[in-house]
Amino acid sequence: MITTDSTILLLGSCFTTEVGLRLAADGFDAIVNPTGNLYNPLSASRTIENIEAHRRYTAADLIEVQGLWRSLDHHTRLAAPSPDEALERINGSMELAESALRRADHVIVTFGTAYVFERGGQVVCNCHKLPAREFVRRRLSIGEITAAWQPIIDRYPEKRFIFTVSPIRHKADGLHGNQLSKATLHLAIDSLRNAGYFEAYEILIDDLRDHRFYAADDVHPSAEAVDEIYSRFCKALISNSN
Repeated sequence: MITTDSTILLLGSCFTTEVGLRLAADGFDAIVNPTGNLYNPLSASRTIENIEAHRRYTAADLIEVQGLWRSLDHHTRLAAPSPDEALERINGSMELAESALRRADHVIVTFGTAYVFERGGQVVCNCHKLPAREFVRRRLSIGEITAAWQPIIDRYPEKRFIFTVSPIRHKADGLHGNQLSKATLHLAIDSLRNAGYFEAYEILIDDLRDHRFYAADDVHPSAEAVDEIYSRFCKALISNSN
């Protein structure tokens, strides 16, 4: 169980950020997406591997898009008008993430989508609005996800890994494509050994069905829905939570 003495690292989609910010506001030692949002399982696992390798980025790792320098391994919030500023932000985020992983006794990971974009054979974290022709889009297999994550879990027997699937629908994938994506994520998580699961997806999709639980776009959960999911998260996973 999570206690007030726990140190928590949260990685994943924007839903992770919503929950993580609430944990931090309630006084928990929670580091939330230090390198920015991570939507697919391979970008999240690669981020951990880069942290473990003490990787620091150089100008050769950056690209310029619309006047801002960016890394394909990082979220757009770390982009900057100059390479030096971008590297300062990116490498600062890597140092923060490295410290958080080292200290964390709980690692909470939210998978958003099983679809990935590859550029030059490498899965990217963010396409940064580059032309679609530069990428190959495909859906990960269950085996690819478990092969990426099981070794990470096994390397840290002292940490508790808790996985969730983001309840946010990716309508750009089509309704059927979104269902296939979410099913892939669920099956992959179910295949992981020594890992926990929290039913954020099921709570919103199967329980909180009223329109008030959705934002104006009918895709993202409303603040009321996130509050309800967070309340259930606390009851399920936090010691002495009422």
